[in-house]
Amino acid sequence: MRSSRSSADVERKLLAILRIVAESDGPVGARAIANQLHAEGIELSERTVRYHLRLMDERGLTRNLGEPGRVITDRGMEEIQNAGVSEKLGFVISRIDSLAYRATFDMDAKRGEIILNVSFIPEARFQEALNVMRDVFRAGYCMSELVAVEKAGGRVGAIRVPEGMVGLGTVCTVTINSVLLKRGIPVESKYAGLLEIYRDKPLRFTDLVAYSGTTADPTEFFIVGGMTSVREASLRGHGKVLASFREVPAVAEADLHALLEQYRANGLSGILGVGKPSQPLFEVPVPMERIGFAVVAGLTPIAALTEAGIPVVNKAMSALVPFSQLVPVTDL
Repeated sequence: MRSSRSSADVERKLLAILRIVAESDGPVGARAIANQLHAEGIELSERTVRYHLRLMDERGLTRNLGEPGRVITDRGMEEIQNAGVSEKLGFVISRIDSLAYRATFDMDAKRGEIILNVSFIPEARFQEALNVMRDVFRAGYCMSELVAVEKAGGRVGAIRVPEGMVGLGTVCTVTINSVLLKRGIPVESKYAGLLEIYRDKPLRFTDLVAYSGTTADPTEFFIVGGMTSVREASLRGHGKVLASFREVPAVAEADLHALLEQYRANGLSGILGVGKPSQPLFEVPVPMERIGFAVVAGLTPIAALTEAGIPVVNKAMSALVPFSQLVPVTDL
């Protein structure tokens, strides 16, 4: 039994490494892979990563280009596509839990590392993209008006920005999990979905995907599928925005409200609504002795870019960045 579990663990780590190589914009080395794994909550040393890469070279999954690093092969891409569903299902929820634990942001001191989504925007259209997103930030459909920006060749956390692109880091919803966890409030990430906005106020969830039942970040599905209308919600008060639904124990109600007030006071936002114990919120049922609350998904401003026809590549829940490096989007 122990041998079986050990083998499955090795396969999961190999798959995580293979995904990083596949998502890289060029050859990638063991050090960069180890840093990215660390950001995702997977502890592997650079030496161990090199060992696994050699195994993947032998299996024909990657190709070693020498000093520049590895690139994925067609066989490697096929391996990712064919990976067992059981290996994929827990990936998103495990990543949420790992990042929430690893983030060190301290609201009292206003320092430490905060969790970001990273988006790559064509440099030639970055100013246009800012103009589109400012309306969304102004309407409050964001986790924070603070962002991280890096030019091509730079890094947002451990993520390198490709040539011809600008890297934009937006505060991820998992940050709220980290804040609650550090205050002793257990939180469960239940769903990602589309929240209908009517007359500038949240009305109801129209679509939901359970984090525990998906193999990738659901918000990216909604964006790519053209299911959002963030710009309409921001400019006209009617539309559908990306949102996330969480639950906490009902006994933590007073502590939850106090913490969310402090959260807003620190320049963080995105709280769309907090329910009553055991009561539905935005038409989402909540179990007995639980409280549901909804927050804006961190990629919501980015969804507006897709609606505007601006090409974007997203890496959700991908970076840990010092809070001190964030700047107001209005300063860009």
